Amino acid sequence: MSKSPSTLRSTTDAFLETEAEIKLGGGEKAIARQHAKNRLTARERIDKLIDEGSFFQELGLWAGYEMYKEAGGAPGAGVVVGIGSVHGKRHMIIANDAT
Repeated sequence: MSKSPSTLRSTTDAFLETEAEIKLGGGEKAIARQHAKNRLTARERIDKLIDEGSFFQELGLWAGYEMYKEAGGAPGAGVVVGIGSVHGKRHMIIANDAT
């Protein structure tokens, strides 16, 4: 592997792009279906739960990535897990992702 800055930048960009796709869960259509049912996505619920301006440390974002291809694939594990602050205290947060 080349150690040039341009290679590092392109690798980082590809990584961040894939991460953004994973965070969409089932995609824009699935998110729209949840919103049509007056439901929030897992990440939207977490954003409302944690303290405003605090950081949510997501764990296992890549769990399930590119698995189950024979069954049509899955963008991730279907669950958002991480650590976030609620009323100033750190908590483990687990939210099922219906997208």
